Amino acid sequence: MNSIKSIAKPPRIGSPLIAGVIYSIIWLAIGALLLSCLLYFSNMKENNLPQYSLAVHGFSALAGGFVSGKRSGMKGWYHGALLGLIYGITVLTIGFLAANSGLTGKSAIMLLAAMLAGAFGGMIGVNLKK
Repeated sequence: MNSIKSIAKPPRIGSPLIAGVIYSIIWLAIGALLLSCLLYFSNMKENNLPQYSLAVHGFSALAGGFVSGKRSGMKGWYHGALLGLIYGITVLTIGFLAANSGLTGKSAIMLLAAMLAGAFGGMIGVNLKK
């Protein structure tokens, strides 16, 4: 008789795109927290913040594209670029609603960077599929 009960596993997210968006938002939160700590505890100026935030957005889209591509198993560039587009539109929408920021050239650059980073992450994720 086995007295140890099996541990229930948490539910797995079925859609690779939704899983990638969740992972990219988690990485965005970590990056925003890191930038906030750097801004508070170091002598970093607020003028440098847009460049660092673009890097955080790029890394977040890369990580989300990686997860999306790895879970999809095929067409990683497509899933990653779609994830980057959804991620970028979500960030722009939140920025518009929270800070009343409009569409500028910098927002178009962020959207393009998110799409490219997501596509690259998706390609890496598909090729690392075991």
